[in-house]
Amino acid sequence: MSTTAIQLRMTRLAHGFAGAALICSSLHASAGTFSVSPVRIYMQSRERATAVTVINEGDTELVMQAELFEWKQKTDGTDELTPTEDLILAPPILKLAPRSQQVLRLANLKPVPPGEQLTYRMIVREIPEAVQPGEGVQIQVALAFSLPVFITPPGAKQRLACEATRKAAGIIVASCENSGQAYAQPVTFVLRGPSGDILTSQEVSGGYILPNAHRQFELKSGVVGPSTLAVTQDDGSVQSFHVILAD
Repeated sequence: MSTTAIQLRMTRLAHGFAGAALICSSLHASAGTFSVSPVRIYMQSRERATAVTVINEGDTELVMQAELFEWKQKTDGTDELTPTEDLILAPPILKLAPRSQQVLRLANLKPVPPGEQLTYRMIVREIPEAVQPGEGVQIQVALAFSLPVFITPPGAKQRLACEATRKAAGIIVASCENSGQAYAQPVTFVLRGPSGDILTSQEVSGGYILPNAHRQFELKSGVVGPSTLAVTQDDGSVQSFHVILAD
């Protein structure tokens, strides 16, 4: 599925708290309703700008702010975000009337090194407007969404290697390392026995592995002995690794 067709729906929250008849106050939380497209931004090294669309799907005005960060990972896969001026966004703050949309222009100012993918995060936040006092306690909930930005030169590819070990009874840990020049993202792990039968199939989320980092994924399985670990990535490619799981 093309990421340009994917929208993340941020839904208005309206929760009331009601207890016994003696409780006469209530607690309300609210947040805006918006969608962002695409939810992942891909740029080639020759591209200088791209567009991101924010849509206000609610019935009230929505105020948004976008911030840009360089995105790195430690060797254990822990994310590190640092404010950056490599990219610029126009406009950085926007007001959306009900049922309207705004196109943001994201431009790259940094030359892309040959064979090295640049990775960033664009965080879009809702700015709550002041609420008139009313009955009960009024709380506004500000929503935020983090968009990954990948700027990829020709030839930059991921290089994923995975192994599996027993952690505890019924639990296997798949350890994956990316030694390539572009991000990797496992989305499904399938463990097959020697005859090819599926022993375990499990989807994972949020599994970005940037270059020179590794991550671990817990899988539920009680299988022992020689097996094949098939890893499907977000682009649909599948890699298989031979593993031997001890009892």
